[in-house]
Amino acid sequence: MATIDIILRKKIDGLGAEADVVSVRRGYARNFLIPTGKAMEATSSNMTKLENLKRARAEREAKELDEAQAVAAKINKLRLKLTIALGQGGKAFGSITTQDLAKAISEKAKNVKIDRHAIQLDKPIKGTGKYEIPVKVHSEINAKLRVEVVPEAKEEEASA
Repeated sequence: MATIDIILRKKIDGLGAEADVVSVRRGYARNFLIPTGKAMEATSSNMTKLENLKRARAEREAKELDEAQAVAAKINKLRLKLTIALGQGGKAFGSITTQDLAKAISEKAKNVKIDRHAIQLDKPIKGTGKYEIPVKVHSEINAKLRVEVVPEAKEEEASA
């Protein structure tokens, strides 16, 4: 299997970030990465350009880290109150999932969009109470989301 060393120009999942020198199969580099502008061959002249890519990568990562810290601060301050329908005996109809939590975060906090996969909920919430749920905002930054789940008001109680 013929491989070739390349310099990544953009972050590619499963391969590396920009300015990384990686070894890939020759066909993958020649037919996809280089023609689409995602990589360049690791020649001696291109290795000098590597410093510019490293500087751009450092700036991008610092900006992402600052943004993640701001989002984590907003999530740490956030207190969500969600309702769940309960039947007789306190058995829940349905549950609260990561998708529900992500939607509630985006509605409550302005300019905060969290991917539901970043919310680290072991299993859906099927009962009332207070919960602290970890949220992985960035690879280095975690936040704690505080959620209170209350029973939904019944129609008889609401009309009385």
